[in-house]
Amino acid sequence: MVLTFAFVAFEAVVGMRSGSLALLSDAGHNFADAVALALSWYGLSAARRPATARRTYGFHRVAILAALANSVSLVIIALGIFWEAYQRLGKPGEVHGGAMVWTAAAAILINGLISYWLHAGSKHDINIRSAYIHMLGDAVSAVGVVAAGLIISRTGWAAADPIVSLLIGALILYSSWGVLQEAVDVLMEATPAGLDLAAVEGDLLALPGVEGVHDLHVWTLGPGATACSAHVLLASAALPEVQARLRAIEAALADRHGILHSTVQVEVVGHEPQEMACPMAVANGRAGG
Repeated sequence: MVLTFAFVAFEAVVGMRSGSLALLSDAGHNFADAVALALSWYGLSAARRPATARRTYGFHRVAILAALANSVSLVIIALGIFWEAYQRLGKPGEVHGGAMVWTAAAAILINGLISYWLHAGSKHDINIRSAYIHMLGDAVSAVGVVAAGLIISRTGWAAADPIVSLLIGALILYSSWGVLQEAVDVLMEATPAGLDLAAVEGDLLALPGVEGVHDLHVWTLGPGATACSAHVLLASAALPEVQARLRAIEAALADRHGILHSTVQVEVVGHEPQEMACPMAVANGRAGG
């Protein structure tokens, strides 16, 4: 965060002095990168807080909200770049290509390094992935700024600056869309991407003693936290068998699908859904006594 904020100030000053919209666009993107890193850091910190009586699932969703905020900010930045580039295309100003090249080269180095640091965590955490996309997108867009700077230095064609800015905006918009869609899916409690609900149901039905599955729901609480609830129809109401089946169901969900938080309601063939194994065992015990 400190490295990115410091570079934002430097790039903004150079952008204003050189008259480069591409550099100013990249500085704006870098500022969003710094905010994205701050939000991701806060999301990771908040997710570690324990659950409370008010927030019984804990604070996993803070990371999702951070990812959503990051992706929305990218969309807004892209739209702003489009508008400014459109204005510049009609009236290109004087641009100093040399300053663009050296400043953008520094941006490639800094953003590439931070992207490398974030890469491993981005594979499993949408929050970190949103920050990673910010940084990687800025590293790639800085390559475009270098190209624009070289074109302007050698040909004097100032329109290269807003054209590259349009390409940067398009790249930002494209890279943010996937994270935005995934964050919305999590908040809508959609089935996690890459998880086959039919396969989950099939694995449960394949377990011994399981006669049926319904009201099956799988959703994401937050990065690395997937939850599941289901009604499972069992062949027997004997308490030891019910307990064994529940352990088998939990193991299948965890081992085959990575679902560590599961809530299973047991129903028994030939009995009303509200009749559970324990009340039946108590009743049988009273009858025998």
